[in-house]
Amino acid sequence: MTPPFYVDYGNNIYIGSNTEINMNCTFLDDNKIIIGKNGLIAPNVQIYTAFHPTNALERFGLKNRDGSFDFCKTQTKPVIIGDNVWIGGGVIILPGVTIGNNVVIGAGSVVTKDIPDNKIAYGNLCKVVRDNE
Repeated sequence: MTPPFYVDYGNNIYIGSNTEINMNCTFLDDNKIIIGKNGLIAPNVQIYTAFHPTNALERFGLKNRDGSFDFCKTQTKPVIIGDNVWIGGGVIILPGVTIGNNVVIGAGSVVTKDIPDNKIAYGNLCKVVRDNE
């Protein structure tokens, strides 16, 4: 792991052997982040497990008598990354995503949905482009 490395808690992250995490990564580990063995995580990768309701009333609740709101409600989903995965620079992985084994995610991608084993995927929004043979 190359610093700097940013986390919310640091105790919900599980990393397999021979996995490299490059500099300036941010892992919001409000839930589990599981990364398999032989992984390459490029600089500036962001992995999020936390999210908020899109409805403002659900997010903040009703106003208090003094006009203030309660702190924003947060929900979480785990992120799971398989073995032999290469995550390119600047990738953002959203809550609840599972990335299979032997996958390459192209730089700058925003991963909103699961990526199956043996695929190359990239884009904003990230899509499978071809098999990874």
